[in-house]
Amino acid sequence: MSLTIVEVREAAERLGEYDSVIDARSPGEFAEDFLPRAENWPVLDDGERRLVGTLYKQVSALHARKVGAALVARNVAQHIERHVADKPREWRPLVYCWRGGQRSGSLAWFLSQIGFRTQQLAGGYKAFRNLVREDLDVLPVRLEFHVLAGRTGSGKTRLLQALREQGAQVLDLEALACHRGSVLGGLPNQPQPPQKRFDTLLWQALRALDPARPVFVESESQKVGNVRVPDALMLRLREHGRCTVVEMDEAARVELLLQEYGFFAADPERFCRLIDGLVELRGRDTVQHWQRQARAGDWAGVFAEMMREHYDPLYLRSMDRHFRHLAQAPRLALRDGGDESLEAAARELLSQA
Repeated sequence: MSLTIVEVREAAERLGEYDSVIDARSPGEFAEDFLPRAENWPVLDDGERRLVGTLYKQVSALHARKVGAALVARNVAQHIERHVADKPREWRPLVYCWRGGQRSGSLAWFLSQIGFRTQQLAGGYKAFRNLVREDLDVLPVRLEFHVLAGRTGSGKTRLLQALREQGAQVLDLEALACHRGSVLGGLPNQPQPPQKRFDTLLWQALRALDPARPVFVESESQKVGNVRVPDALMLRLREHGRCTVVEMDEAARVELLLQEYGFFAADPERFCRLIDGLVELRGRDTVQHWQRQARAGDWAGVFAEMMREHYDPLYLRSMDRHFRHLAQAPRLALRDGGDESLEAAARELLSQA
């Protein structure tokens, strides 16, 4: 029998050593965010948790604990039957709940009674969330960022991928956010993570980077879809990042956008609904014109006009405001968004890093 309490910083440093990381919270809590590698063994499901909370408030703490204990015992028994039968004696789980209290304590106690070397996270997910927020304030300062700037459709995201394939360190904020960062940036069938989940994914990504090597990242607004990039990272990118401006001629940019956003051809009404959000900026007549083009299948025309009249002016204003030395930044010309051009550009960037 072995049950120990572990502090959050120690647990975070040793996450890879645990055989399992077990989240005893309800599925609803788990969906919002969870520790890396965690699997959900809810000690109380969402409905049961609400029931026990209501009994605490409306009846008494004693009655709520009686009901809660019976529910917990049944659920823990089911988890043990379902998940533990094949576990060897040496299995080492880390168990946590919201605050490191009764839910994780109950599950951890049963596992320790079986004989597993079980650890319970002190402070639970709440302590982990505080650690993530603290680290996101300090981790960016340790890193040297090379920022790829450039207008919409100039191939920055593809260039990041080419850099990664050639062994460079890359921080892909759009991939973490499941969003391309514009009004059209939502990815088909890929909902964005909640903010807390995005923060944890970013925390993992930053911790994995080597401060001794440069990190390539794309210039982004602070909001990437519905999630927000932490202030410390944005400040590091804007004030200390080494910028390279990626350039591509308009025809090649349009072709790249046709490839990246070709899925709208199957659902032009979705495209039209999304750009309704541009009426305030560009006027109803302009937006309705773009909608007519989309419905008529003139995707090259609508993308070209939106680049010139919407995205390029926004980009220039934003970059001039946030990257003070952009005018002196080196330029990198991409012929197109094809593999050959991207590989050559990645090699050039790496030779200069």
